[in-house]
Amino acid sequence: MISNAIARRYAKALVQLGAEEGAVDRFGVELGQFTALLDGNADLASVLKSPAYRIEAKREILRDVLAKLNLSGTVSNFLQVLLDRGRIGFTPQIAHSYAVFADELSGIVRPVLTSAFPLDDAQVEGMKSALAKATGKRVELSAQVDSALIGGVVTKIGDKVFDGSVRTQLNRIQDILQKG
Repeated sequence: MISNAIARRYAKALVQLGAEEGAVDRFGVELGQFTALLDGNADLASVLKSPAYRIEAKREILRDVLAKLNLSGTVSNFLQVLLDRGRIGFTPQIAHSYAVFADELSGIVRPVLTSAFPLDDAQVEGMKSALAKATGKRVELSAQVDSALIGGVVTKIGDKVFDGSVRTQLNRIQDILQKG
């Protein structure tokens, strides 16, 4: 829980810097590149996170990595601050929070639509336009299939879930019948 609060704080600061510089998308890509590098290189991540290594050695390693990635000065400085404050291990959570804040700033929502059967393009576009109208934001819809729903759809937008599935309706009927 605390790590999420820390990640959100750093992510929000970087999004604000990105907005000031007109580089929100670029910063997101660069942060993603660095995060992917850490995910793919456990030794590098371990060294940068470990208190067993001197901070000067970790700074030098980070500088070399950042030079090879050719990141912007702002993102490079941001990552150096994370290293200096012992927060480099939060980079994946920061990248996730950054994407959320960047979407908010850009007026984008990324709902997940789950249906019992595959939807055709017209149905997906219809749902997309209905969600855009309801939220007043640009919609980047992700569709998936879960046959356990029996029928209907479940739409998740952030923390909100709109459940119009047959499975949920049957469960409600069952609860009513059991309660008498």
